[in-house]
Amino acid sequence: LFFMKKILACASLFFAVATASAQGTLGKNKAQINAGIGISNWGVPVFVGVDYGIARDFTIGAEASYRSKKESLYIYEWKHSVFSIAANGNYHFNRILKLPSAFDLYAGLSVGYYHWTHKYSGDVDFAYNGNYASGLGLYAQIGGRYFFTKNFGINLEAGGGNVSGGKIGITYKF
Repeated sequence: LFFMKKILACASLFFAVATASAQGTLGKNKAQINAGIGISNWGVPVFVGVDYGIARDFTIGAEASYRSKKESLYIYEWKHSVFSIAANGNYHFNRILKLPSAFDLYAGLSVGYYHWTHKYSGDVDFAYNGNYASGLGLYAQIGGRYFFTKNFGINLEAGGGNVSGGKIGITYKF
């Protein structure tokens, strides 16, 4: 419920600023960078990524993220860290939905590698027996951007590969 309230509040903010006019969709052979924070049960993820326009309504991209969380049981403490790198592909709906140019609405898939590490701090040797391990993941995402200027905007995404749950951040086109 708490997670849903955060997503709803972010979505409300995202759509409340729909009155300005700017350029939203990324064009062919153009690039943009994205950075921000996410929502997760395993700490607060930070991410950075890049998108590249390969066709009129299609982009491909790459993203890296990091998050960590401490977990304790009695006198035992573990620090879990997750570093991930992912590739994504998105379809942008602006043209077919006839959205205002300040918006960029997209959906797509991400595939990535997640590297989990666990560090134990305590007086006795006590191994972590959790069920989190490194590996590959395939995820779907849906998101949107709102551009305040031709080059600068905010982004909001639900689902997605590197950062489970959702993320919010900034976008800069160059």
